[in-house]
Amino acid sequence: MLLLLIFTHGYLFAQQATVTGVVKTAPDNLGMPGVSIRLKGTAIATSTDANGNFSIKIPANAGVLEFTSVGYKTQEITVSKSTTLNITLTEDASTLNDVVVVGYGTTRKQDLTGSVAVVGVKDFQKGSISTPEQMLSGKVSGVAITSNSGQPGSGSTIRIRGGSSLNASNDPLFVIDGVPLENGGVSGASNPLSFINPNDIETFTVLKDASAAAIYGARAANGVIIITTKKGLSDALKVSFNSVNSISKNTKQLAVLSADEIRSIVNSKGTAAQKAQLGGFDTNWQDLIYQDGFSTDNNISISGGVKKLPYRLSLGYQNQTGVLRTDQLQKTSAAFVLNPRFFDDHLKLDINLKGSMQKTRFANTSAIGGAVSFDPTQATYTNRPNYNGYWEWLDPTTPTGLVNLVGRNPVGLLEQREDRAKPLRSIGNIQLDYKFHFLPELHANLNAGYDVATGKGTVYVDPNAAETILNNGVSNQYKQNRRNTVLDFYLNYVKEFKSIKSRVDATAGYSYNDYLTTQYYYPSFDANGNKVANSDPAFAFNKPQYRLISYFGRLNYNYDERFLLTGTIRRDGSSRFGPAYKYGVFPSVALAWTVKNESFLKDGKTVSALKLRVSYGITGQQDGIDNYGYMSTYGLSSLNASYQFGNTFYQMYRPSAYIANIKWEETATTNLGLDFGFLDNRITGSLDLYKKKTTDLLNRIPQPAGTNFAATAIVNVGDMENKGVELTLGFNPVREQDFNWDFSFNATYNKNTITNLTVVPNDPNYSGFPSGTIAGGIGGQNAFINAVGGPKNTFNLFEQTYDTNGNPIEGVYVDQNSDVVINENDFKKGKQADPKVFLGFSNNLSYKKWNLSFTLRANLGNYVYNNNFSQSGNLTQILGTAVILNGSPNYLTTNFKTQQLLSDYYVQNASFLRMDNINLGYSFGKILKKKANLQLTASVQNVFVITKYQGLDPEVASGVDNNIYPRPRIFSLGLNANF
Repeated sequence: MLLLLIFTHGYLFAQQATVTGVVKTAPDNLGMPGVSIRLKGTAIATSTDANGNFSIKIPANAGVLEFTSVGYKTQEITVSKSTTLNITLTEDASTLNDVVVVGYGTTRKQDLTGSVAVVGVKDFQKGSISTPEQMLSGKVSGVAITSNSGQPGSGSTIRIRGGSSLNASNDPLFVIDGVPLENGGVSGASNPLSFINPNDIETFTVLKDASAAAIYGARAANGVIIITTKKGLSDALKVSFNSVNSISKNTKQLAVLSADEIRSIVNSKGTAAQKAQLGGFDTNWQDLIYQDGFSTDNNISISGGVKKLPYRLSLGYQNQTGVLRTDQLQKTSAAFVLNPRFFDDHLKLDINLKGSMQKTRFANTSAIGGAVSFDPTQATYTNRPNYNGYWEWLDPTTPTGLVNLVGRNPVGLLEQREDRAKPLRSIGNIQLDYKFHFLPELHANLNAGYDVATGKGTVYVDPNAAETILNNGVSNQYKQNRRNTVLDFYLNYVKEFKSIKSRVDATAGYSYNDYLTTQYYYPSFDANGNKVANSDPAFAFNKPQYRLISYFGRLNYNYDERFLLTGTIRRDGSSRFGPAYKYGVFPSVALAWTVKNESFLKDGKTVSALKLRVSYGITGQQDGIDNYGYMSTYGLSSLNASYQFGNTFYQMYRPSAYIANIKWEETATTNLGLDFGFLDNRITGSLDLYKKKTTDLLNRIPQPAGTNFAATAIVNVGDMENKGVELTLGFNPVREQDFNWDFSFNATYNKNTITNLTVVPNDPNYSGFPSGTIAGGIGGQNAFINAVGGPKNTFNLFEQTYDTNGNPIEGVYVDQNSDVVINENDFKKGKQADPKVFLGFSNNLSYKKWNLSFTLRANLGNYVYNNNFSQSGNLTQILGTAVILNGSPNYLTTNFKTQQLLSDYYVQNASFLRMDNINLGYSFGKILKKKANLQLTASVQNVFVITKYQGLDPEVASGVDNNIYPRPRIFSLGLNANF
């Protein structure tokens, strides 16, 4: 098909005129990349390259070329033959023609009344990018993106304005080319967004307040991120090749005691038997499990068009090895786009097809914890064949020959386990937009889309591996299919009434979403293929499914380009709720005053833009709620939980807890905003103040005896609010022909407060619910309390007592209630885990053919519980088990004999400043007889971190730091060639 397109294209354009040239900006005379050039009234189009150069073939008869770029005035040039043009575009301070993608359509930027942020290719994070959300990090106020780990393809925790829930989902809704994505993951993939090739993305649009997001109703409480991918252009064949090759290095290891320090402790405090266990080696287990990772990411795209059939085809291949040995991600992706126009542009057809296949080997992350606790005085390997030659703790009196209930060799954990997956995912849609001949202001839009995925994998552990020696290893499999479909239909009417200085943009539509998952279950097998007794599943598969049916409407009214009104309403029906609560209505209203267009400012030079915005709306939340939680369901017990009648064992059905009146969480948001620009938009910015109030918050509360089938259940009883301020500033202080400098800064302050958690508000008998599991000890211990009057994830621990030298006194805490007993009643609420302030700074310098950019991020006011210190910084960690273990050097500071897991001594300030990325590029311009453009880049990611936190990394999404996969420093070289 591709060859047919190429040859047909060449034939059709052989006799046509070719217009070439360069597009520059005024007054600095710099070449402009990404300028759209279109033959007016046709689908023939192209865009400028990195230096502003272009070439376009047009029919021999006269035509008009349109030159457009966001933020610049459109220019039209009449051409009739082959020629060379030099075009200069001037900035349009009002940017009246800018179009922003919003829910179910687009709107003019000047008509926006809500809090909306758009990030394009120019502003993306650069370097080795494996998942799309990484490109957005630090770029938008109010949006916090925290990488979950340094594992290849790992996901991120994304929060818009602090999140709106305690027990349901806090993740935003992602919409890709009109297809909303389910928040759930895909089996065999560490991040569902990793299937999207970042090189195919054109823009991110972030809908932050209810006015902007309410059009998505029940899924918009946590904000919406709309991803728009690159489209085809009806122009000469263009080929673009991009390659980024990277090396990842660990720059820091978790601090542990050295072999000599362990020997000193054992010889001074250990028993004779423990002294005999000491080895003669000096083994750094972290050196053995970590490596330098390598990544190559290669992408090629082909675009062009045949008459009114623009197309774009892209192929990508990424191969990334992690810094943890045996970790690897291979990803192959493809995207195909067709954007034909028919009937004199009355019918627009957009076809988007995206697919990705991954081959993954997941490293055994248990080796990370093992490497920091395994005895450093021991060898890695032995000369014995037992346990495949890995050194292990031996006990000849046990059936396995191993000491029971102790850690195994970290290198053996990595090398003897193969956890492999081959997930596939495809997302696509076909969208038709028809402009009625008899009423050209009215458009009918039909969108049919799908999101299908198959996740399958195997887990194999060698039969001789110490990890599973008693079970002769492991050979298991898993599989999951997902099939999600969407059907949208809406009418859009846009009309200008010049006689009354008004513009109306109205939309009304219907949406149907179906989400079906098939989860397969298999018996367990050992590594030799023998089925494990009593491991047969109760069912071969399960098919959970839910649906959303919605009706929505939106009205944008513009009076005299000064006063703006937006109203939206959506009625959602979800199969997750009972008949009485199945439907919810989510309205919003917003007003804006474009002060710049008033007579007293319209012709002024100092103020380039000025707009006031105010909005209020309600959005919903149904993610994270069980599909059938409103009705009584019965589950079949496993074989191990069978009931005996006579000599026969029977699997029994048991009921689950349910709440018949469970319903949506609802979040009401009030937003007050100011958009501004000064000095011909050399200074731009926005300021937003918001308040989000979540009601009917889902909380797990005790059930009265005999009223339900469980002691606790999830019930709509709580309230929570987020208040905050967002500031975004952009500066362009230098605009010269050979030198340009622009930078931006964003800041967010968010205050979270829980206002109710019980059926009876402010119930004095309910202290709140704990969260934040602490590793170590007997289990069941938590670092946080979620209680009325404070923020979520507030530390709730014993207040440590210190001696005159400032050292913590073991086991001595402040008696908060003076009852001479230290128990849970003496816990003290302290700092919060979530940052109070988020900062982002981006800088871009260009000088002639050179370009330098970097991005900084900072979190302020967040604290982390250092679980590595609390779990292993004590003598019991080293000498308190059957074998010698390594410990944290914090033991040398505290001299604690036992674990003090509930001490607030381990809560540490984790505020930080991180340089995410620095990128240097050089453009060679035209090469190969001016047939191609070449650009080289060099970048470093995770350049440095400034923090007081004493652990491995201060950026811990959960607030409890244990067994973290380190984020490496990445050095990349990139090449981009356009033909």
